[in-house]
Amino acid sequence: MFNGIIEELGKVTSARDIGGGKELTISCKLAPTLEVDNSLCVNGVCQTVVRQERDSVTVQVVEETLRKTALGDLKPGAEVNLERSLSLAQRIDGHIVQGHVDTTGELLDIRKEGTNWLCTIGYDPEWRDLVVGRGSIAIDGISLTVARESGSAFTVAIIPYTWEHTVIKNRRKGDRVNLEFDILGKYVLRYMQNREAGAGKPGGSGGTGGVPAGKVTEQLLRDSGFTGDRQV
Repeated sequence: MFNGIIEELGKVTSARDIGGGKELTISCKLAPTLEVDNSLCVNGVCQTVVRQERDSVTVQVVEETLRKTALGDLKPGAEVNLERSLSLAQRIDGHIVQGHVDTTGELLDIRKEGTNWLCTIGYDPEWRDLVVGRGSIAIDGISLTVARESGSAFTVAIIPYTWEHTVIKNRRKGDRVNLEFDILGKYVLRYMQNREAGAGKPGGSGGTGGVPAGKVTEQLLRDSGFTGDRQV
């Protein structure tokens, strides 16, 4: 488990094909603090350290991960966001990030506004119910807040510190980014989906795959016992 607070920018020194997967060697200052079998979040993807040297670590990306993430786009010289797994005594400064990327998005627009940068990202509308205004989302492992949403796109605001200390500053229009939606939202939506399908009880069967868009309504929430004043 991670919290989306990037510790270091590492640099890919080797990207080697291994069967249908890929082996990445990453130069980083965190290397001495890691051991073989440790978890390391690389651009938002939880990976296992398979080799550790004085100034680098190596991870192996399997075929399924290459299909679902943008790690396959990495080449030698590319910078990557790195975060070590949380300890139980550590504060969660961002939000709960599993390192289990749901899908990739496309950077549609990036522009400076005052001291911040605004990044707009398009994604498959299948995941629309998991993007919530002022809600949390992990982009390439960075814990960010959705500032605006419109259809199958959303915008986040990047503060100067985050811009300078993450790979977001290297991104260009059209680039793919890894997206992980808030795990708490996923569980709520799955519960509501099962309730709507009449399967939200022990022994019932739930759906699989992505959460369909447009399934959760205000009336459905009220009927399921979720009450309270609506804030505008």
